[in-house]
Amino acid sequence: MARTEFYDDPDAPKPNRLVVAASAVVADSEGRILLQRRTDNGLYALPGGTMDLGESLPGTAVREVREETGLDVEITGLVGTYTDPRHVIAYSDGEVRQQFNICFTARVTGGELRISDESTDLRFVAPGDIGGLPMHHTQRLRLEHYLARRATPYLG
Repeated sequence: MARTEFYDDPDAPKPNRLVVAASAVVADSEGRILLQRRTDNGLYALPGGTMDLGESLPGTAVREVREETGLDVEITGLVGTYTDPRHVIAYSDGEVRQQFNICFTARVTGGELRISDESTDLRFVAPGDIGGLPMHHTQRLRLEHYLARRATPYLG
């Protein structure tokens, strides 16, 4: 299913669903950050996805990282909350989301890196190399907040 992201676009379709989601910044011992190239839009992003009923948000992040990357992680902190209503995601099936994303930090505890059907590439990327990757600016914002080592989580 194809996905198109809009930000502050007056021509964007109107949302028809509010979705709660979690993502995670997973860094290795060298400070490189795990990114995936999504199959639905071809852009690099943090691993993450929609929360299921009966799940916690940290549990969602752990599950999504495992499903999308093959790695087991534990949550270590909070980057921030991302709820900007100007960010709209439209899917080819007609769903148009206003997303509510909580972005966590996490560390690898096991597993093996493997590509899932949701990605075409997985890699740990040095912070200085992130700027050269195709990525939606809302993902860059989360990474900027993480790399700034903020004393408090971003609330937005």
